[in-house]
Amino acid sequence: MSVKIISKTCTGPVNIAVIKYWGKRDEKLILPINASLSGTLDQQQLRAKTTVAASAGFTKDRMWLNGQEQSLDNPRLQNVLKEIRRRARKRKSGCEDDLDMLTWRVHICSENNFPTAAGLASSAAGLACLVFSLSKLFNVDGDISDIARQGSGSACRSVYGGFVEWEMGKEKDGSDSVARQVASENHWPEMRVLILVVSADKKHVGSTAGMQTSVKTSPLLKHRAEKIVPERMQAMIEAIQKKDFESFADLTMKDSNQFHSVCLDTYPPISYMTDISHKIVRMVHAINAHFKKSVLAYTFDAGPNACLYLLEDHVPLVLGFINHFFPYDVNNEQYIRGLLSEPQKPEQKLLNDIPINPQPVGALQYIIHTKVGPGPQLLEEEHSLLDVSGMPTSLINA
Repeated sequence: MSVKIISKTCTGPVNIAVIKYWGKRDEKLILPINASLSGTLDQQQLRAKTTVAASAGFTKDRMWLNGQEQSLDNPRLQNVLKEIRRRARKRKSGCEDDLDMLTWRVHICSENNFPTAAGLASSAAGLACLVFSLSKLFNVDGDISDIARQGSGSACRSVYGGFVEWEMGKEKDGSDSVARQVASENHWPEMRVLILVVSADKKHVGSTAGMQTSVKTSPLLKHRAEKIVPERMQAMIEAIQKKDFESFADLTMKDSNQFHSVCLDTYPPISYMTDISHKIVRMVHAINAHFKKSVLAYTFDAGPNACLYLLEDHVPLVLGFINHFFPYDVNNEQYIRGLLSEPQKPEQKLLNDIPINPQPVGALQYIIHTKVGPGPQLLEEEHSLLDVSGMPTSLINA
């Protein structure tokens, strides 16, 4: 007789911060020293996919990521599982059958369709997807952003679509450090994002370690959190609500610059951006100077890859600029991925106004063209990453 297995499969999005989170006031609860704000990206181009299953026949909790089994000893993952079960137990206190399910072990299988640990917010997508999947499995209702936060800080912002604020909160227990949606994915439909992948390699200093060092050694970080971010958050929310792209762009670039200044102010200094990253910055400012207004904004997370926010009408010309200054191998059919848009070759007079020399072929690995999108999604059973016995389908023929 087969043992009953209950499973849920979901997808979760990447988010790209325009007001950065860097530094914690509580490492265990993952409470930030400042508020932050991000755009959630569409899952057609960037997403984590997770199947979670529970069964009385499972002997222990197990997890697989991108086909490789991972340890579940991580305290953050344990906190997530514990909190999901606690809330489920509280909700199901009168139902014996449901309570019995809470003693079952779980199998977790997750995969990303983009590079992991390369500064593309893989942990945010993965943890938000995991928490959302577990909430569906155990029928946990209500806000789950604080649970996602305990797995990976910025994951709380990936619980919602559109533009999302992570409130710093003041309570010691973290009960008020939650995410809230500032504007839905339908609020600013013209907004687009170009991700310029400089390197898909794992970053040399992880975000957690980098934040800890910055909190201990950077005076600029303290000034930023106390004096700069509060006003910048208000201005950014207003810019989004009014769909004021120039203000949005200027705030986004200034905050990215300051975040990386904090990294350099850290001792020893941390440098996530590369020479190519800095050339992208120069190109963006030169394009904006030509148009005498900000039509393009860059932001860099803890990695060398650029995320460019822009409006849909400017995508063809900006892709034309990128192709000129960062030429690619014409045999690379996957150079521009995601949403379709034909690059528009800029006029020579326009190119002459931008004082940058074209880089060698291959300086950029590829470009992802995407947009702002919704939060996590529940999928049908046929999309499961686990087979009928609760094992990863990708390992069946291994």
